[in-house]
Amino acid sequence: MTPTLVPRWLEWAREIQALSQSGLTYCNSHYDAQRYQRLMEIAAEIVHTHTGLPAGPLLESFLEHTGYATPKVDVRGAVVRDGEILLVQERRDQRWCMPGGWADVGELPSEAVAREVREESGFQVKAQKVIGVYDANRSGIPLEFYHAYKIVFLCDLVGGEARPDDETMAAGFFPFDSVPPLSSERTNELHLNEVAAHLKDSRRPAAFD
Repeated sequence: MTPTLVPRWLEWAREIQALSQSGLTYCNSHYDAQRYQRLMEIAAEIVHTHTGLPAGPLLESFLEHTGYATPKVDVRGAVVRDGEILLVQERRDQRWCMPGGWADVGELPSEAVAREVREESGFQVKAQKVIGVYDANRSGIPLEFYHAYKIVFLCDLVGGEARPDDETMAAGFFPFDSVPPLSSERTNELHLNEVAAHLKDSRRPAAFD
């Protein structure tokens, strides 16, 4: 699968927002704070110009993020039963993906993926190994603004039953060669192919990019 090319305007806006966020965190001068605030406004204006999204709410969202700017972490659980992969249907786009979402502060990565799988699908799992660590912004569409890393875990199924939640419409197991339309910013063919490769070779090292 060819990685999505990131538009230059989006790269600029991300970098300006991140520099401004870090600058506001560490600056000691009121005047410097004003300059970093203006940079944050410019980042919001860039996104507004290219997407049509209102600049005001964009700026509010940018300002909610404090501290040194680092990538967010998305965890996904690869759960396989009888050779079929567990996928959930997202309410937001009605497409399918491996269950997962943002890791919470204070959680172990293995705890985060087990929680997300349980909440989104109803199944209880235990993380077995890391299949891959991916740059979540360089594959799949649409592109999210905040930079994120995606960690895919191979998980053992230990209990539960299919049960959607507020974010998912359905959960089910599918053959790897017959999956429904994918929510590509959450799960894409590259991720599923890597899962299948790890099932064939338990000694396969974790992928990364």
